Amino acid sequence: MRFLVFLLIAGGLAFCGATVPLGKKTFFGHVRAIWATDEMKDLKDGVKPGVERVKRGVKAGVEAAKGSDEGSAGSGSAEPTSGAPARP
Repeated sequence: MRFLVFLLIAGGLAFCGATVPLGKKTFFGHVRAIWATDEMKDLKDGVKPGVERVKRGVKAGVEAAKGSDEGSAGSGSAEPTSGAPARP
């Protein structure tokens, strides 16, 4: 029920943001105009090195996590501890 209320509110806000004029443009029109300014282009270009560094860090972390999973697979923890034979 809560999800439906959230979905209804989000849909209403999206509809209003796309159709209700705020001056000469809608809300989304203003956001689009701001996003296309030279200042925003400079900001996006300035953030790129940091974004690339974060991407490399995340990739290295994922690879390290995958490597640690492979190393623990042969630890023998899945072997039966009693004298009973393992189930196929």
